[in-house]
Amino acid sequence: MANDLFSAAIEERLARTAPLADRMRPQNLDEVVGQTHLLGPRGTLRALIETDRLGSVILWGPPGTGKTTLARLVATATKRRFLAMSAVTAGVKDVRLAVDEARQRLGEQGQGTILFLDEVHRFNKSQQDALLPAVEDGTLTLIGATTENPFFEVNPPLLSRSTLFRLESLTEDDLETLAWRALEREGVTADSAVIRRLADVAGGDGRSMLTSLEVAIALAQHEHDEPGNAVVVVMADVERAAAMRTLRYNDDEHYDVVSAFIKSIRGSDVDAGVYWLARMLAGGEDARFIARRLVILASEDIGEADPQSLVLATAAAHAVEYVGLPEAGLNLAQAVVHLASAPKSNRSAMALWDAQADIRDRPSGPVPAHLRDAHYRGAVQLGHGDGYRYPHDDPSGWVDQEYRPPGATDRRYYVPSSHGFEEKIRARMEQRRASVGSDGNE
Repeated sequence: MANDLFSAAIEERLARTAPLADRMRPQNLDEVVGQTHLLGPRGTLRALIETDRLGSVILWGPPGTGKTTLARLVATATKRRFLAMSAVTAGVKDVRLAVDEARQRLGEQGQGTILFLDEVHRFNKSQQDALLPAVEDGTLTLIGATTENPFFEVNPPLLSRSTLFRLESLTEDDLETLAWRALEREGVTADSAVIRRLADVAGGDGRSMLTSLEVAIALAQHEHDEPGNAVVVVMADVERAAAMRTLRYNDDEHYDVVSAFIKSIRGSDVDAGVYWLARMLAGGEDARFIARRLVILASEDIGEADPQSLVLATAAAHAVEYVGLPEAGLNLAQAVVHLASAPKSNRSAMALWDAQADIRDRPSGPVPAHLRDAHYRGAVQLGHGDGYRYPHDDPSGWVDQEYRPPGATDRRYYVPSSHGFEEKIRARMEQRRASVGSDGNE
């Protein structure tokens, strides 16, 4: 009895001192904000939870979208034993112990076990493999929560035995609803503009928004509280709280942001390119990685439409090594502006890809005799170099002769576009073809 009273006292104390995000956790599915595609009246996940027929699942979504909340609601709804474990601290030994206990419980009491594994992506292959047999034979029902793309981070056999539910970032309306509830709970007021700003800076993360609100409430209580007056959170409190938040930038976000960065520059949107650059730098992205991507883009997406782009991108990469951050951000920004505003052409990249396809799919002919090395003893007797015409001996600096082996002479790989400097290249190539009275090898 004393122990029960002591435990109750601890829980009451924790309820008063826990972070606002924990105190605001919903007690039932109707209180959950967001994820209506899963938890609405016709939501599949809602039906499985309410009927206690949930099989092994992976809950995948950004931070602050309700993965842990949903697992806790399952714990209150299920008749099965619910175990919670964090992949950050658990090892193979812990997994095997949980499996043994689940098997014993099922055999002796006929009670199944649900294992909630938070941050399942942090389990290595051997740890995930230790879970697999128990999940496969039904000894354990797994609820895995992850912020990382499970197709990259979860073993395919384990993923194939689980239903994947994708949780979406909370909308601004969702976040505003959550903020109003929190203000009411805390006995604090704010106007709608303040709430909109809180939702705007949260980036779809409910936990982040509640953390910022908690800081803003503390600032309001310290700066603006007067005896007998209600505490009012003002815009200045929110801005100071928002300045303290850490930008979310996990591995999954890394791939998506880099993709958006490259596509923005390829699409010639200078402002978007600079925005994604700033976001990567704020998230701690390796500046050398950014520079390498710009060097690749300069040839892949711009090429001869603006040959100077490769020079500038390479110079920016050198500046990153020579100057370092944060100042090298200026060099990267200059490169982004230049590359995004430059004319675009992928024709040189396509030339390489098409030639590589021919090397792979077509027979490789011998080097023509007139192009072979004629500098070593006996080469002339073999006919090497015989018939080769030296372009610099011609007043035009160009002569018409075949440079490819049989089987490739009719192939044309580089077809200049009409963009930027490539227009001049195209005109020069057409002039040369016309000078020999043919249209080349088109």
